[in-house]
Amino acid sequence: MALPRISLKARALRYLSAREHSRLELARKLTRHVQEGDDLNQLLDWLVTQKFLSDSRFAESLVNRRSARYGSSRILSELQSHGLDDETVSTLRVSLLEDENERAFQVWEKKFGAAATSHEERAKQMRFLQQRGFSNSAIQFVIKRARLTSSA
Repeated sequence: MALPRISLKARALRYLSAREHSRLELARKLTRHVQEGDDLNQLLDWLVTQKFLSDSRFAESLVNRRSARYGSSRILSELQSHGLDDETVSTLRVSLLEDENERAFQVWEKKFGAAATSHEERAKQMRFLQQRGFSNSAIQFVIKRARLTSSA
């Protein structure tokens, strides 16, 4: 006996109950499940009007999940890849840049905990932060602060 087909609406609500999604991301996930007679855009519009789907809520959720581990440039790049409008991204950019130095130091401290004693080790620490998407100014801040805290 075959299992009953899950409706597109039920599938969308199941995805949204697990975590926030952007409209573009949810559309990508649901596209492969569209059957004849389903109208994906109409469903997405309904989800937005019923406040089940919100790009701004998704953006805030993504920033909250990623900010403890990644730098501003990586988070902003991910936001743009989800098709969010420029206004939402620029608003979040300001808040991310405000505390980037402190977030970078916390990530560095969790990984390394002590200032580099050689040029190679310092380069390794800097590459690590750069790969995490932190700006050069934030990386320089971390290296200087690490030197100050280890010499004190």
